[in-house]
Amino acid sequence: MAKKKNDNTAEIGFEEQIWKAADKLRGNIDASEYKNVVLGLIFLKYISDKFDQKHQELVDEGEGFEEDRDEYMAENIFFVPENARWNVIAAAAHTPEIGKVIDEAMRSIESENDKLKNILPKNFARQELDKRRLGEVVDLFTNVKMVDKGDSRDILGRTYEYCLAKFAEAEGKNAGEFYTPACIVKTLVEIIEPYHGRVYDPCCGSGGMFVQSAKFVERHQGKISDLSVYGQESNPTTWKMATMNLAIRGIDADLGDHNADTFFNDLHKNERFDFILANPPFNLKDWGGDKLKEDPRWDYGTPPEGNANFAWMQHMIHHLQPAGGRIGLVLANGALSSQTSGEGDIRANIVTKDLVEGIIAMPDKLFYSTGIPVSLWIITNKKAQPGKTLFIDARNMGTMVSRKLREFTDEDIAKVSGAFDAFRAGTLEEEKGFSAIATTEDIAKQDYILTPGRYVGIAEPEDDGEPFEEKMKRLTGEISKCFEESSRLQEQIKKNLEAIGYGM
Repeated sequence: MAKKKNDNTAEIGFEEQIWKAADKLRGNIDASEYKNVVLGLIFLKYISDKFDQKHQELVDEGEGFEEDRDEYMAENIFFVPENARWNVIAAAAHTPEIGKVIDEAMRSIESENDKLKNILPKNFARQELDKRRLGEVVDLFTNVKMVDKGDSRDILGRTYEYCLAKFAEAEGKNAGEFYTPACIVKTLVEIIEPYHGRVYDPCCGSGGMFVQSAKFVERHQGKISDLSVYGQESNPTTWKMATMNLAIRGIDADLGDHNADTFFNDLHKNERFDFILANPPFNLKDWGGDKLKEDPRWDYGTPPEGNANFAWMQHMIHHLQPAGGRIGLVLANGALSSQTSGEGDIRANIVTKDLVEGIIAMPDKLFYSTGIPVSLWIITNKKAQPGKTLFIDARNMGTMVSRKLREFTDEDIAKVSGAFDAFRAGTLEEEKGFSAIATTEDIAKQDYILTPGRYVGIAEPEDDGEPFEEKMKRLTGEISKCFEESSRLQEQIKKNLEAIGYGM
C-alpha cells in the first residue's frame, strides 16, 4: 500500500513552483540574505491580495470609501498605497527598474502601517540581484489564480512556511536560529494543546511555534482570536521574519517593538502565560550568566555560566501562570542527565517540585542544523497525575526523508500525543521500550536522571513462532559450526607462522 503523503513535507505544486523560481534568484547572494528577498516578495503579494479583495468590496458598495485607510484598519488589513499595489509591480516586471519599484513599494507600505515600520526588506534594487529573474518570479505570482488554490492567505502562508524550510535546508548549521522543523513544533503543540489563552515563546525565531498553535486551534474548530500571542527574538533579521510570517497568517502578535536579548531585556517581564513553547539555542555558552547570578528567575538554582539550558527552562517556569500553565520545550539530551556545574541539583529541584509532566526522547537527524538527537520536556504546575511523570522513548521512530534528514510523521505524532492524553486520563497502558510512568520516588532513585531509556526498558522481541526446543537445537548447531571454523582458522594461522620461522 502506498505510504500516505505527510503534510509536513508535502510539496503542494504552487509552493514548489515558487521555491524553484525563487532559487533562480540566488546567483551569488548568500542564502541568509536572499531568503529575505523571497520572503519579502511573498509578503508583498499577500498584503496586496488582501487589500485588493477589500478594495473591490468597497468599490462595489459605491460609497467612495475605497481609499479610506480606516476601512482597512478596522478589519486588520494593511493599507497598500497605489504605488505598492500588485498591478503596479506586475506592470514593471520586465523593466530594469523592477528592483527600485519593489523597494519603493516596501517603503510606502511601511509609511502607511505602523506595525510594519522597519520590518520589510528593501534590497531588491541591489546589483547582485538578477532583475530578469526577479521579473520572472513576479510573473509567477501574477499568473497563479489564487481562487483556484483556495484562500490566498492559506496558500501564501503555506508557501512562506515551505520556503522557510527550504532556506533552513540550504543554510544548514546556521538555520537553527530561525527555523524549528514543523514536525517537532507540531509534536509539542499536540501535547500541550493550546486551545485558548496566552501563548509565549521567549526565543521565537521565525514564529513557527505560533503558526502551529494557530493551526491546532483551527483543527479543533476554534478561533485564532482565542489565542493571544507573545514572543521575543534577539536576532534583528529573524525578528523581522517572524513579524512577516505571523502577519501573513493573520496572527496578531506582540513580539515587542524591537529585537532584544531575553535574559537581559525581558520585553514581557511582568506577564504570565498559559502556554509556553520554545526551542532555545542548544547548550548556549556565552549567554551572560556571570552578570545574572542573583536574578529572581532562578528559583531552582543558579544556572552555570557555560550553559544556558536551565536558564531558559527557569525563565519559562517563571513566566508560567500559576493556575495550571504548560510548557513544551526542546533541549539537547545533555540536560536529562548532566550533573556538572550544579545542573543536577537544578533538575532535582524542578522534579521534586513536581513540575515535569513528561519527557520524550526524540530520534536523531530531525534538524537541518545538527544531527544530534534532542528531548522534549513537558512541564506544568498543575499535573493531571500528581507525583507521576510520563517517559516516552521515540528514538526509533520517524522516517528518513533524505540521506541527512528524518521526519516525525503525523502517525508518530499521534502515537506520542495519544500517550499523553491517556496518561492524563489515567488510562495509559505502558508499552515496554516506548512508554513508562515513574513516580517522583522512582526518579529520585535514579539520581534525578530523566533519560527515558532508564524507565521504559527494552521492547520485548516479537515471537517468531519457532518452538523453543527447535530454536535451541538450531542455535547450538550454528554455534558448533562457528567453533569448528574458529579451530580451523587457528590451525591455519599456526602453520603460516611456522612457515616464516615463528612457530608457536
